[in-house]
Amino acid sequence: MNPFNEKPIDIWQSFEDWEKVYPKPYNKDTVDPYTKTRIILMNGTEFEANWFSHQFSRHCNNNDLRREIALTRRIEQQQQKKISVLKPENESILEHTISYEQLAVDLTAILAEREPDEYVKKTLNFALLEDFDHLYRYSDLLEMAQGVRAERLVGKYTEIMPGRPTISEHRYPFDNVRRFINAKNCSPITRLNVSIITAAEQQTMNYYMNVANLYNSDIGRKLYQEIGLIEEQHVTQYGCLMDTTMTWLEHLLCHEYTECYLYYSCYMDEKDPHIKDIWEQFFTWEIAHLHKAVELLQKYEGKEWQQVIENGEFPELLKFKSNIDYVRNLLKNTVQETSKLEDYVDVSSLSENDEFFRFQNIVNSSIDIVSSHDVIEKYINKNGEDYRFETAPHPIEELRNRRMDNTSVGRKALVKMYAR
Repeated sequence: MNPFNEKPIDIWQSFEDWEKVYPKPYNKDTVDPYTKTRIILMNGTEFEANWFSHQFSRHCNNNDLRREIALTRRIEQQQQKKISVLKPENESILEHTISYEQLAVDLTAILAEREPDEYVKKTLNFALLEDFDHLYRYSDLLEMAQGVRAERLVGKYTEIMPGRPTISEHRYPFDNVRRFINAKNCSPITRLNVSIITAAEQQTMNYYMNVANLYNSDIGRKLYQEIGLIEEQHVTQYGCLMDTTMTWLEHLLCHEYTECYLYYSCYMDEKDPHIKDIWEQFFTWEIAHLHKAVELLQKYEGKEWQQVIENGEFPELLKFKSNIDYVRNLLKNTVQETSKLEDYVDVSSLSENDEFFRFQNIVNSSIDIVSSHDVIEKYINKNGEDYRFETAPHPIEELRNRRMDNTSVGRKALVKMYAR
């Protein structure tokens, strides 16, 4: 499939009345978990498209060009609204959060497994273990607060157990900046992976930013606050991977191409006929947006799309699947890593006066006030052990004890400092 070779529809065919913009939501009790993750992914993809478009408009002094991107933006806002309400009203904030974290785990694993660039692959793997831990923390809160076992929500496709403990993930902001790729010379998969994960993690960050104050208990509000700040770190690192040398119109072309790729992937992967129809519809709309981006690139910069994307043929499509073995292997080999400027190091290699520890001493001034730790401790005090869904014993011995929340993995040197 090459979307550049497809005939675009007339843009007027994309406008819908209010009845069509409000589709039937999925049934939270029968929906496939990966249908929910696709919905969250495409919601985030449309948000990224709209946010980019607004920023483009605010940095452009040509009103004719601004009118063109405003037209496309209005349609993509319509798409986002339609996707967003596929979530049913009877699905709680916390239940929906489990799907966000399942998306973060399995999407990141899928992208990392296929990523040819070793640096981008390491960046994906690094954050994956942190999102994996977030799934565990939210799942324990869900079972404690609502009596809902998250293993049912994730369809047992994704394990629920500690990753790199959230308390260990708080890093000095300098250490979340990464090297950027050269989008014109890298693999098409790399270019897509960076765009996809940035949009997905940004959607998670935005969700937590906006629901923390809506949650109905202090312990939950605090957990969303803490994990929301980790998502800020993830969006920083993924956003830094994006090519900073491209023009606004080149970025616009890449955004539209990524949307075409994702909608086509979702269409091919989707099991729900109702949702599948929406993915197909939006794929045809995005082809029109892509061709408009081609036209604008030619008109205002005198460039052909092949100068930005050499071959428009889609690489392997994105297909959701269970990644239990991949995550387990990653835990076994990299759970002790943190980042130091643009690179990744074992936390034990850092000096005691490193910014990582200085920052940890401020943010986590007392372990008892760290909400991600508090949630698990409260669950254990109530039930005798934490809530997990494991297919085998945890690959890290220090994280196997279900009667105590480990706060040393990933920050071992800091534990020694506390002991002095």
